Formats: sequence, structure tokens, C-alpha cells
Amino acid sequence: MIVVCVQSWNKRRDAERMGARLVPVWNGRWPGNVDHIVNLIKLVNSGYPGEYFLRAWPEVGKVFNTRVLWEDIILTVEPDHVKVILATDFNSFVKGDKQKYKMESLLGTGVFNSDGRRILFHRSMTRPFFSRDRIAHFDIFDRHGEEAIEKIKQRQAEGYPVDFQDLISRFTLDSATDFLFGSNVNSLSDVLPYPYGVDAAATVTDSPVASPPGSAEAKRFAGAFAEAQDVIARRFNMGEIWPLSEIGKDKTKEPMKVVSGYIDRILEEALAKTKAALPLDTVDAKVDDEAEDGETLLEHLIKFTSDRKILKDETLNILLAGRDTTAATLTFVIYFLAMYPNVMARLRSEVLDKVGPTRKPTYDDIREMKYLRAVINETLRLYPAVPFNVRQSVRATTLPSPNPGQKPFYVPANTSVTYSVFLMHRRKDLWGPDADDFDPDRFIDDRLRKYLTPNPFIFVPFNAGPRICLGQQFAYNEMSFMLIRLLQNFSSIELEPSAHAPGTLPPKEWAKAEGRQAIERFCPKSHLTMYSRGGLWVRMTEVNKEDIIV
Repeated sequence: MIVVCVQSWNKRRDAERMGARLVPVWNGRWPGNVDHIVNLIKLVNSGYPGEYFLRAWPEVGKVFNTRVLWEDIILTVEPDHVKVILATDFNSFVKGDKQKYKMESLLGTGVFNSDGRRILFHRSMTRPFFSRDRIAHFDIFDRHGEEAIEKIKQRQAEGYPVDFQDLISRFTLDSATDFLFGSNVNSLSDVLPYPYGVDAAATVTDSPVASPPGSAEAKRFAGAFAEAQDVIARRFNMGEIWPLSEIGKDKTKEPMKVVSGYIDRILEEALAKTKAALPLDTVDAKVDDEAEDGETLLEHLIKFTSDRKILKDETLNILLAGRDTTAATLTFVIYFLAMYPNVMARLRSEVLDKVGPTRKPTYDDIREMKYLRAVINETLRLYPAVPFNVRQSVRATTLPSPNPGQKPFYVPANTSVTYSVFLMHRRKDLWGPDADDFDPDRFIDDRLRKYLTPNPFIFVPFNAGPRICLGQQFAYNEMSFMLIRLLQNFSSIELEPSAHAPGTLPPKEWAKAEGRQAIERFCPKSHLTMYSRGGLWVRMTEVNKEDIIV
């Protein structure tokens, strides 16, 4: 305790020297505020995202220090702080050794788990692959999108609803592996899950023959990848005491064996085909070559290094970003279209007006569809794929005060700073009194100019600054393409709660809560990215082909 007192005194003195003030501490009831960790873990299954942190706001405000085990852990939802962390004082905030240690067994030293020169190297390698020319070609989306839509029709022809989250996760996994490796895991080829209580063995299967070769491996790969992410999420929830839960056993080890087994084989095949793979001598290597036509991302990377660890880490990082975030957003869009039929009807009208009932959409089509973009943005506002993110200060610095006239907040060196875009995107003082409502028009009407235009950092679903998502436009195109194809084939969507397994729908006590939590008809959860617990079971009304006028 003497050490803690001395450290606190030094921090107060340093803050005064910098003309700043300490971040208010949200004091728990247990020594070292350990009850914060315990309560967070308890809410993993029954709680709503960010619910626990909202309890601190009336007591200490929207910026506070949890001080778990007497260590500074600051949480903020202030857009000016996000701006400082991601852009204006970018060099003062890094991923940091603590976060990288938690995630290393999954992401290694890939683009999402690197700092400094290495992050510049990774981004310089991958940037050419996200140029306008590359992301404007939709052949991959079209190929896997057709298969996904056919799976919906087949399952509904049997009389059963579809778990859209499962289906769209297969679509994005197949699309992402096709994009990365030039060959996909064929997860869509496997039989879709049946609703709770249905004996799958006694039903009419998706195909008159057994699941095709490779589908079992795809299922194992996807399951193992998700399991590893769950482990990483639990590490973050437990804070710095997480190693105690994995004494003698890295809980990501077994699932990552499955993931690595799949990736390693692809790497070996790709390297064997490449005669001129260059060794990586330094992370300062200059990589600015354009990607060649028909070249996969892996083939592009191999031109610059034959280091298997770097190749595996980079592809896994891009796979996580390209598959999970897009799948989550598309799942939530479909949820909202089912919840709000008026939005569904208006969006479908735009699709038919701009693209028609059957034509494949083009890059220019998508660019002109303002309401489609608004629907996606409003979904990303309420359910950003990555709801919480963490940075670590490399030196003592400050964050501006949200209240004019008050001193800025002091941030000690080597301090974890968590920012939540999930909570920030729902603040009524930033977005207006209807911030909890799903209303795509806020990205089109006067509210856009009133709230977002003067303060763009209130909306950062793709991050910002030097680490802004390179695949942002690629993701918009993939999501837009798939939604257009879905709305060309289906005229309405309904949620099917009876298909959910027990315990996967919102508990009754949610109805007494405030905001969206009180009206939600699914359970939003997150590991590294957001998802719907128990899937998202829906029925879609198929368009009658005889009614289509081409």
C-alpha cells in the first residue's frame, strides 16, 4: 500500500506540473476494485453491451478510471479523446505490450497487433490490394452470394427458418478466403443448422448426397477461429489477472492448432508455386508495388517475404477483419430490416429503382444508392462491429476536458485507455434525443449537418487516423452487394424467435431497462467483434419470379 500511495502522490504532482487533473476513479466495494472484474464476467451471458460501464456515469462521469488492482485503466466515450488517440496525438498511444501479449496467440504480429515501423510495413504491403480497381470487381461476392441465397431458398422450401448469422458468416468466410488465398474453405457447401428442437437427421437434407469433401474441415476451422476469439475476449474482461485463468495451459492452443493446420497447408502450396519469394531482411523494406490482375493477397505478400510467420499472421489478421466484422454488420442490418418493415420496403424500392429486379449491381450503382449507405451507417452506429478498443500511452500526456474551463485529464505513461464507440455512438448529447432509435434518415437529413458534419469523430466504426481500416470501402461494397442481391430475391423478412435455443433470447428483465435494450428481440454480444447470441433466425418471403418484369 505504501508503494500505491507513493505512486498516487507522484501522479498528482506530475498532473499539476502539466496543468492537468487526475481522471475520476470509479471506486468499487472490494479492495483493488476487483468487483469490477467480477461484475463484468457475470454480465457476459446476461448483460447488454456496455451496460456495466453506464453505471459509472451518474457517479463519476463519462470518463473514469477503474483502478483495478491499483492499476490505471481509463475508459472514455468522448469524441475529442478518440480524435486525440487515433489522430492528433497518434504517436502517444499504441497497441502496447499488454494488449499484444493478450492477442499474440491469435493474431501474432499482424497488422492489428503491431506498432511503430512494423505497422507501417504491414499497411504498405496490403494497401495496394484495396485500390479502387481491386474492390470494384464483384465476381467473388456474386459467386458466393448466389450460393448463399440458394441455401436460404432450399431451407425455406423444407418449411424451416434460416439462421442468417450462420449463413452470412459462411458467405463472408468463403469470400474472404477466396480473396486472400484464391481458394475458399467452401463453408457454404455444408448443411445449414436446423432450428432448436428439430431432429436434423430426420429432415430432408440440403443435398441428396453427403456433405462435400472439405465441408467438415471448414466447420472445424470456423469453430476453432471463433473459440480462439472467445478466449481472447475473456482475457480482456479479466484485465491483467487473466494469466491466472490459464496457468499451465494456453486456452487458445488447441483451437489455433486447427486454424494453423488449415493456413499452413495453403502457405506451403503458395510458396511452392512462387520461385522468386524474397526473404524479409528488415521491416523497413519499401513495399509499394501495385497488385497484379488476378493476383491473390497471399500471392502479393509472397513477393516481399517468404517468412511463414509473417505471412500467416498477416492473412489471419485480414481474415478476421474481412470475415467477422462484415458478417456482424450484415446480421444486424437484416435484424433491423425485420424489425422495421418500412425501412425494408423503402430500401427495396431503391434497389429496384437503381438496379432492377435481377441485374448484378455495379460499383457505380452502389455509389449512387444513398439510402442503402444510410441503412448500413445507421446499423454501424448502433452496432459497430468492434464495440470497444484499447490503446496504451507511451508517455505521460493529457486528454482534453469535455467541459470548457476545466483542466485536461492527466494520462500517466504506460496506461491502458479504453474507448467505446458502441457507447459513444448512442450518446443523446452527441446524436440528438432520438439516438436510441434506428433511423437511417439521420445520415441524410438535417441531423447529418447538425451533429455529424461539425464533429466527425462521433462516428468512427472503421477507426480513424493512420490506422483507419484499409478495407473500409471493400466492406461497404461487399455488404451493399449482398444486401442488393437479397432484396432482389426476397420482399420481406420476419424474425423467428421460436427457432432459438433456450437462453439465447433477451431475458425478461431487459424490458425494464432504458433505451434499445428494452425493445431488442435478440441478444447482442461481443468477443473481439459483435454477434447475436444463438444466431439470428429469420424467414424471408421469396419474390415470385413470374411477377418480375425485366
